[in-house]
Order: sequence, then C-alpha cells, then structure tokens
Amino acid sequence: MATIEECRAALGRLSDNMQSAEGDVRDAAALDRSVSCHIKDLDVTFAGRLVDGRIEVDDTFPGPPRDKAQIRLALTGDDLLALVDGELNFAKAWGSGRVKLEAGLRDLFRLRKLL
Repeated sequence: MATIEECRAALGRLSDNMQSAEGDVRDAAALDRSVSCHIKDLDVTFAGRLVDGRIEVDDTFPGPPRDKAQIRLALTGDDLLALVDGELNFAKAWGSGRVKLEAGLRDLFRLRKLL
C-alpha cells in the first residue's frame, strides 16, 4: 500500500509532467481551478490548485475533501502511483470506477486531452 509521502511525490511528478507537456496537452493543463485528490485507502485528501499547468498542493488533511473543489479526483494510493508511472490506463480505470474524476462539463472536455 502506498504511503502519504509516496502519493504526494506522485502528485509532484504528475505536476512536472503536465508542466513540461506541449501542444494540446499543455493547453488543457493551463487551467486555473481548485483541485482535490482523495486517497481512499489512506483516507487522506490533498487540496490545492491547478495553475499554469502545475498542481500546487496547499493542504493535506485526513478524511474526504472538506470543500467541493472544481476538479475532484478520488482513487487509491496504489492506483495514483500506477497512473503517474504509466502502468494504469486512466480511461479504463475511470470507466471501471477505480478512479473517480468529477468536474464541470467544460473542464472535463479540456481535461480529456490530458488523459
């Protein structure tokens, strides 16, 4: 089972990957939105913002998200690590319910380029 530190590091790698992306992927990541990532098996939430293609984690706290972020992700720690490492296909994981992504319709259309 992934640790909180490993999950935070994975979010950092995801942020780095998004920051270095080019073309449509870079454009899709260039949102300014509040974000939360709930790690279900650890029952911890990382909260922050997606700004200029980077995920800035401002807070980590126990339990589910306290506020409704504009972009919400929920998954296990192991699935987060597998997604960031390219070992888990996001579309299949989302379609099967392993990963939950919630956002407004306009944001979902932009984010699909990232996924």
